Amino acid sequence: MAQRSRKRSRRRSSGATPPPRPATTPPAARPSSRSEERNAAVRATLTPLEPGERPWSLKIAALIALLIGGGDLIAVIINGKFSVGNAHAGASGVILFSVLMLVCAVGMWQLRYWAVLGFQAILAFVILFFSLLLLRASNVLAVLAALVVVGGGGYLFYKLVRVLSRLNMPKPPGRT
Repeated sequence: MAQRSRKRSRRRSSGATPPPRPATTPPAARPSSRSEERNAAVRATLTPLEPGERPWSLKIAALIALLIGGGDLIAVIINGKFSVGNAHAGASGVILFSVLMLVCAVGMWQLRYWAVLGFQAILAFVILFFSLLLLRASNVLAVLAALVVVGGGGYLFYKLVRVLSRLNMPKPPGRT
């Protein structure tokens, strides 16, 4: 047993109370850090989006969601199934994903917070998936395709963060 632990056990058994800890300053009294000051400065520069204003990153995201949702849906309607290479996906899953992407596209065009947030979540999964595919890439074309999706998707995700901060967040139910 180490020296410290024996001393602690003797103190506890003797009934002595440990000395009081010095009082910490409350969070409100602490000086703000440099990062908090920078965050406050950035928040002060943000202005909410106007009703008709759509930044280029939001337009591109809505277009991508529309093309993916519409293209997959048309492919399932024409062929009755969806296939990529040798893999075949069930029609119900593809239809569900297509409807989800179309709903995201319409919601983003209407400047809905939930639509941009949902598209960013889907985009994060796509970036992660293509990052993992990059590990298994067997030719130059597969590497280039994965890098384009990861790089372009990451940049779009980054740009959508600023758009999301300028959108009006929905109010919780029951609060006005």
